[in-house]
Amino acid sequence: MKRFKIAVAGCGSMSETWIKYALERDDAEIVALVDIKEENALKMSDRFNLKCPAYTDLAKAIPDTGANLVFDVTIPESHKTIVITALSLGCDVMGEKPMASSMEEAAEMVKIVEMTGKSYAVMQNRRYDKRIRALKEIVDSGEIGKIGFIGADFFIGAHFGGFRDIMDNPLILDMAIHTFDQARFITGQNPVSVYCHEFNMPGSWYRGNASAVCIFEFADGSVFSYRGSWSAEGVPTSWESEWRVSGSKGTAIWDGHNAPYYDVVIPADGHKFMNEYKRIEKELNWQGRERHYGCLDEMFEALIEGRTAETDCRDNIKSVAMVFAAIESSKKGEKVLIK
Repeated sequence: MKRFKIAVAGCGSMSETWIKYALERDDAEIVALVDIKEENALKMSDRFNLKCPAYTDLAKAIPDTGANLVFDVTIPESHKTIVITALSLGCDVMGEKPMASSMEEAAEMVKIVEMTGKSYAVMQNRRYDKRIRALKEIVDSGEIGKIGFIGADFFIGAHFGGFRDIMDNPLILDMAIHTFDQARFITGQNPVSVYCHEFNMPGSWYRGNASAVCIFEFADGSVFSYRGSWSAEGVPTSWESEWRVSGSKGTAIWDGHNAPYYDVVIPADGHKFMNEYKRIEKELNWQGRERHYGCLDEMFEALIEGRTAETDCRDNIKSVAMVFAAIESSKKGEKVLIK
């Protein structure tokens, strides 16, 4: 049985879930905690009663401890350095989203993955939800026909404080990556263009634009419409967004909270101004674990089975491309092609 010797890079609050997960696995051990501030690593060690050493340099931690897997739970601006260092020293990597702070960095990271033959998978925890899996099952079944429109609404008044309040593109860069990746997951399609308008609503406590409307065209000709705000007070949506997926034979709805349902056209004899529909409540069939644990289960299973993970960086870069193309479109005020 393969033994995973894990170096955790980044010892902030986000790393706690990753550490808890690793401690539950019989085939894994945490051999190093790494943070630019050694006191952060030491605090995390005390919190979980870990006996492993603390480091400020991943390049030293890996050879010292024999680590073969790195958890990258650092800030986005550090992902490139952490991932390339880990891959170059023979480690596989599992990391938090977004995979990079620019498309150029993301492309360079993918190149190193291909050169080293190692694995780099990215956390996209919102794929691992029995309700979104049910929505994907509806789309994949063909019961609502060929998909033409996908809509997602995300409206939440999130008072984080800290770095998000001073980001230039807090909604698109830090949150919309989830919804964009969900759209790709639900439809199985990749984007070819986007028009995005970012703005700040009255009363927004964010320095950068915390609201946006995006129109993506997918490769099959379908259109994905995203409307979102992180400074929307009142009547919040789910953090999963509210979804509408319309096809040639019907429409599926998911409110982000409950199980999805869908209407399909009841065939009629002759012309009718308005068709009648049959409503179907979708069963929740997916048996996997949800959120971070579900995604981490998939990442580890992929390594054990010697296959590419569902959220491998070579797939995830397509979701990252949606983010940076949307920001580019907003700055230019025009439609942008996505390569």
